[in-house]
Amino acid sequence: MIDEELFQAKKLYPFQEKTVNAIIDELDKNGSDYNLLFQLPTGGGKTVIFSEVAKSYIERYQKKVLILTHRIELSVQTSKQLNALGISNKVISSDVKSLIDEEHHPCYIAMVETLNNRLQENENFVDGVGLVIVDEAHYNSFRKIFQYYSGANILGVTATPLSSNKALPLNDHYNKLLVGESIASLIQGGYLSDAETFTYDVNLHGLKIGTNGDFTVSSSETVYGNYFMQEKLLFAYEEVAVGDKTLIFNSGIETSLRVEETFKKRGYKIRHLDSTFSDKDRKDVLHWFKTTKDAILTSVGILTTGFDEPTVETIILNRATRSLTLYHQMIGRGSRRLPNKSKFKLIDLGNNVRRFGLWQDYINWQDAFKFPDRFLESRLSEDDDLEFEVEFEFPRHMEQLVDTSFLEEFSIRDVYYECLEKGEKGKLAVDLSLANHCEGVIRKIKDLDDAIQTVDALQDHIEHRLKLYTKCIAKSTPNYFKYLMETYNRQLRQEIRMKFDEIEQLEEEGRA
Repeated sequence: MIDEELFQAKKLYPFQEKTVNAIIDELDKNGSDYNLLFQLPTGGGKTVIFSEVAKSYIERYQKKVLILTHRIELSVQTSKQLNALGISNKVISSDVKSLIDEEHHPCYIAMVETLNNRLQENENFVDGVGLVIVDEAHYNSFRKIFQYYSGANILGVTATPLSSNKALPLNDHYNKLLVGESIASLIQGGYLSDAETFTYDVNLHGLKIGTNGDFTVSSSETVYGNYFMQEKLLFAYEEVAVGDKTLIFNSGIETSLRVEETFKKRGYKIRHLDSTFSDKDRKDVLHWFKTTKDAILTSVGILTTGFDEPTVETIILNRATRSLTLYHQMIGRGSRRLPNKSKFKLIDLGNNVRRFGLWQDYINWQDAFKFPDRFLESRLSEDDDLEFEVEFEFPRHMEQLVDTSFLEEFSIRDVYYECLEKGEKGKLAVDLSLANHCEGVIRKIKDLDDAIQTVDALQDHIEHRLKLYTKCIAKSTPNYFKYLMETYNRQLRQEIRMKFDEIEQLEEEGRA
């Protein structure tokens, strides 16, 4: 049981109260089966706001509220806030197999995977729900739950209304986006600390893009794990942040461990943390970080959400990312305001500020919600990424389907410029690329149907190549790129069929 006396309900700021009223008005106006997405920067108090929304909804409609999170810490934090507001609630953890006291709790909080397991066993596991609140709504894992609550309202809450999977845009599931206060407005109002940004140009040569659209961990480990990058990190810290409580974000565990080793040799108080730590070890490290003056915490993929340590004075991005959501999540860990903390420092060692702009810059989130593809294309600064020769990295299983090493030897940019130097048309590079893809497939696959199906598995790589080609010829229109993709795929399938026909004919001649 959570001791309610130890947790005081947080009083709403004026902008938060205004937001709660706006959300309830939207739900009132549009009735059931209406999905609303709400955006508010990290540090703006999303938990406080949606807890108050839950209270208002329960009182107004006498229906249950279900709150979905993806971390147990967020579930516990939400439960404490609801208890302090006088709302009886229950956290559905992994050891909760049944709800025998269902009538006593108008509000339930669950991690998505745990609830999904229960609903698969019993689709009425949590019954009578009128409102589903989704924290960190940009994650797609929540979508599997929606089918069980098709008649309810869904309120998604996020700092960045961009889906974690570009193939599953948020506007597919949410009817409207309600945009809250901007970062600049929250800073001006004294609710967030301002970021003083320090950028260091780094050579990102060697980074590769994975199938999720971000730089791969393996290539990031290679770039950031070397001696020179470790020295640059140490130099940046000593130039800007010595004596500050500092949080360092890395892409891979090996890099983070090397950071810990490098800083320890200089006598700095530093500890490493990653997702492989036990709950006890993680709590020990975070307690040390909270209570130790001048502490440095180097981490990997664990403190971007559900972590709140207002005393952080410096954030170091010791990694590059192509995810605007991750960029904002990392920086937001330093933005908590304290009476003696109106500013924090941001050290960027991944050219991220050049890629996305300053953290405080205005962002048109309505544009991001309505036209996510166009929004991402304009923000990612692909030209900058191409300067560092970012390459595509195949998923591991692709080696079984195609000769990936053969495909990696082909550079459509190099071939394009070679064609021009010879006085040939640049479009020939596309034809040669197609022949390379065809050869890469038939080297591995000996069955025609399997070979044709393999083209589907190659779509990400084909798209990557053709985007490089369109960068060579100048900015192309979306319609031209769509035409290029469709034509390329049709001709590639035709070429594969012709190759198999030739092979079959040669085999028949050999038998004769």
